[in-house]
Amino acid sequence: MDQLVQDTFLEMTEQSQARFSDRERRLEIRQAKTPCPELSRFFYTTVGADWGWRDRLDWDRSRWLTHASRSDLTTWIGHHRGNPAGDFELIQHPKNEVEILSFGLLPTFLGQGLGKELLSAAIECAWQGRPSRVRLSTCSMDHPRALPNYEAAGFAIFKTREGIASLPDHANTLWPESQTAK
Repeated sequence: MDQLVQDTFLEMTEQSQARFSDRERRLEIRQAKTPCPELSRFFYTTVGADWGWRDRLDWDRSRWLTHASRSDLTTWIGHHRGNPAGDFELIQHPKNEVEILSFGLLPTFLGQGLGKELLSAAIECAWQGRPSRVRLSTCSMDHPRALPNYEAAGFAIFKTREGIASLPDHANTLWPESQTAK
């Protein structure tokens, strides 16, 4: 099935543009220092199951290991009350730019305000090396609060593009019963 998808590209060009969550932090943020393809795959497939994340679904273990082992990649995990609740990946690009490549919460932790906390942590970590720009992207298939949250955190849209995505006839879901609910 073909679907029109809008990609939105956002950026911060100065750290002063960041608007951080003013809530007391409930997440403990830790960097995953050992490249772990299973962990990377777990977060990608679980966080993205209901949002159409498909780009990496056909990767084998070797490709996941190559990705997780990139010297320009760091993976960070947000823990809530001892549980891994979400993650984000940062990529250091040439020209001293940092991209928040992947970002999201596990479904259990949605709707509790933890996304703003995790995003604040991702922005803080991204600016640690004093890059010239921090950027990220989202699309119309992502969580409905993704784009508004990115803008509320201080990101500004610098480009959009529309295209047709070829999607399977059924949605990729985390749980089998979700397929009938869509």
